[in-house]
Amino acid sequence: MDGRKITAAAIQMSSTPDKHENIATAERLIRNAAASGADLVALPELWSCHGLEKVYRENAEPVPGPTTDFLGDLARELGIYVLGGSILESRPGSEKLSNTSTFFGPDGELSAVYRKIHLFDVKVSDREYLESASIAPGEEIVTAKAGVATLGLSVCYDVRFPELYRLLTLRGAEVLMVPAAFTLQTGKDHWELLLRARAVENQAFVVAPAQWGQKADGRWTYGRSMIVDPWGTVLATCPDRDGHALAELDLDYLDRFRAEFPAFSNRRPEAYDW
Repeated sequence: MDGRKITAAAIQMSSTPDKHENIATAERLIRNAAASGADLVALPELWSCHGLEKVYRENAEPVPGPTTDFLGDLARELGIYVLGGSILESRPGSEKLSNTSTFFGPDGELSAVYRKIHLFDVKVSDREYLESASIAPGEEIVTAKAGVATLGLSVCYDVRFPELYRLLTLRGAEVLMVPAAFTLQTGKDHWELLLRARAVENQAFVVAPAQWGQKADGRWTYGRSMIVDPWGTVLATCPDRDGHALAELDLDYLDRFRAEFPAFSNRRPEAYDW
């Protein structure tokens, strides 16, 4: 990091139902991103296990747990901030799992935990998705500090709910984190559009690591991990393979932009009472 700047990497990978294989891939990709100069590295949604419903529960684990220990150790070794995308979390007293994002500082400590609020219960083409059948929704809006930057945490389907991102921004978020596993059908038309909209309306950077490729159950994920600036310009995008999008986030520019284009001071909260 240099002054009010931070270099972010959005990891792209195509996870399998094999947790050990995914952890090895994630470690390689995180190390590559750090070697490229990233201070902040973000993994996609369900990076540690993806593709077969029948193995999700057996791969779920508590937070903190072995997978978060791995991420914390790697953050400490590399001296970077790590957003652990999301994993499936088992919680005492709950029959359902949580789709949980974790965040680690360069000291390796787990400093923030966000559980996905909006669950993907939709029909896309001829396939129905019912995330709520096995996942419990989160209830808490979460921000985290990455050195000079304040992050707003979210996961995938959350991106379709602008009220979450406005609340994150009003709580100080400058960088909106959107780890995802968008379907190919929705992603090709909506992924970039939604990310750029969230950036523009909140005058914030967006870092969106994503799953790509065909999964073990036959469905396809869209990929195109990207980083967007507050003007809505795409700063970096991943092609259709494992890798990372890398960009410098200039927070001094963000401060100037918000001062010169004071959309937040033009808000009329008194008129928004539903």
